[in-house]
Amino acid sequence: MFKPAVYPELDVSVVFNIVAVAQNGRLAYEAVLLAASLRASNPDFAGRLFIAVPQAGPLWVQDPTVQDMGILALLAEFGAEILPFESKCFGEAYPYGNKIECLAALPDEPFLFVDTDTVFTGSLDSVGFDFDRPSASMKREGTWPILELYGPGYGEIWGSLYAQFGLDFASSLDMREPDEYWKRYLYFNAGWFFHKSPAAFGQRFAEIAVAIRDAAPRELVCQPLSPWLDQVALPLVVHGFGGGRPGPELVGLDGDVTCHWRLMPLLYARESDQAVAMVEQVLAPNSVKKVLKDHLPFKKMVYQGKGVEVRAMFDRNDLPRREQMIRNQIKRANLWVR
Repeated sequence: MFKPAVYPELDVSVVFNIVAVAQNGRLAYEAVLLAASLRASNPDFAGRLFIAVPQAGPLWVQDPTVQDMGILALLAEFGAEILPFESKCFGEAYPYGNKIECLAALPDEPFLFVDTDTVFTGSLDSVGFDFDRPSASMKREGTWPILELYGPGYGEIWGSLYAQFGLDFASSLDMREPDEYWKRYLYFNAGWFFHKSPAAFGQRFAEIAVAIRDAAPRELVCQPLSPWLDQVALPLVVHGFGGGRPGPELVGLDGDVTCHWRLMPLLYARESDQAVAMVEQVLAPNSVKKVLKDHLPFKKMVYQGKGVEVRAMFDRNDLPRREQMIRNQIKRANLWVR
């Protein structure tokens, strides 16, 4: 029977590092926004902010390294450190694998991984991290698995994965949710996750992801793994280290402390006034604007004010049920950009 866990008192004394992945192009621009918002909202953050960058190699056709000197200068100004890492398993064929492979390059100290399309909006001291008990973002929809008529159900598909890696499936289930409903099964958005050891977590993450990619159980024969592979593997990694769904002490993540905004039109459509205000605040200085205005989503949504038009189209208290419905409404107004 599922029982809510009992959590310890907040321990804000643990120093941890933050890591995000960037490469040449869109992610590099987003990394500047992330770093600027962290500095603005957490000026006394005691850890290090790493922007992990894959290096050119046999798994990359295009050089992924960040080469824009303006971007690199802004990252340094906001206290970010460039962390080069080697792509050994994924590379250009599956760039989402960067968030897996970058962990091996980190100092082996407690870490919080966040996607580059994250803005910090409040104090991290209000978040009760327990780095011995990893967790990850629940800001997700039921995107995987995709059930086929007469094919295996959620229980069979997820159960086969837990069996493949010798994990206890039953203890991962949320028994408050009905059988064969996607929320019953441990499933995260990989937009943030944390643990005490990036070396151990990253090694297991890579092992599990590669095994699923190369030798998935037969129950997955019809299942797409791109782009979902990282989110298929992540619950198995978290559960294997004794973690699980985030509890109330982590509510600030995807809440008052961080916002995973995904795409600029979606930020203006559905995210909080606090998140929008932080984005506009840190993108406003001329030294930032002259570099980031070259990025079309920032140029159109922020600097040209089209985000205000998008925001006026939606009631944040009564949003469409699915993200695709929000996207379609913005596209019909010719305001979509990515």
